[in-house]
Amino acid sequence: MSVPSDLQYTAEHEWVRLEGDVATVGITQYAADALGDVVYVDLPKVGASVASGAIVGEVESTKSVGELYAPLNGEVVEANQAVVDAPETINSDPYGEGWLVKIRVAETPALLSADEYRALIGE
Repeated sequence: MSVPSDLQYTAEHEWVRLEGDVATVGITQYAADALGDVVYVDLPKVGASVASGAIVGEVESTKSVGELYAPLNGEVVEANQAVVDAPETINSDPYGEGWLVKIRVAETPALLSADEYRALIGE
């Protein structure tokens, strides 16, 4: 299973790519595989304030519904409309085109390294 070393992670199975003060956020391949075929995505609106640990959206599959948690405090600056239109992108490319939101970071988050995330999921 892919756990890119250049990303940071949460215990709720989100990944974070921090570039300057903007964090790109998505769900990990582990989470996408556990959900199964993703059929619907609900994302926060651009301009929404988000707080670390708060539910900000959901990802629905043919098997279940998973909640999307904000991995950090900040403001949503972009939501991936392409994923809303084609939710299966999360399954096929979770770390690329399957990203979910971009958040302008209010403070640097405490996140898991790739090694810590691998240990969490038992790899």
